[in-house]
Amino acid sequence: MLLRPARMDDVPTLTRWDAMPHVVSATGDDDVIDWESDIAADPPWRQILVAERDGRPIGVVQIIDPAEEETHYWAGAEPHLRAIDIWIGEAADLGQGYGTQMMRLALDLCFASPEVTAVVIDPLESNVAARRFYERLGFVSVGPRVFGTDHCMVYRLDREACSGRR
Repeated sequence: MLLRPARMDDVPTLTRWDAMPHVVSATGDDDVIDWESDIAADPPWRQILVAERDGRPIGVVQIIDPAEEETHYWAGAEPHLRAIDIWIGEAADLGQGYGTQMMRLALDLCFASPEVTAVVIDPLESNVAARRFYERLGFVSVGPRVFGTDHCMVYRLDREACSGRR
């Protein structure tokens, strides 16, 4: 598996994935993404990466600097963090270990920058499977937070905890 920068020719696939029932139920009401605009903008505080296995797109990962992100979604975020959004595109690819591979690659990218101290994520409170997934990877709950209309549980993985688990 590899993570590569998203390209304009990925827009139809990413848009189709956004409509998949398993993605809609995992991402909440506030996550309508204009992939074409987001990929074209390419701000320094965000990476949009497509996960591929044997040349086939599997999922997408966004890595964001929450202190710099322009909508202030993570209002009050301390410096030197990264926030990750991740999902598998096709339902048939769920439960195959791809999410774990994607997260490990994404964490490696985040912590490759020596200034990054921790990674945060914000699954929906109701998404128990995602929360267990992140806990298995070593993320620790830091509490609930409402983002827009979505009730989420924020998790954090500090650099030291991550390096000890791999």
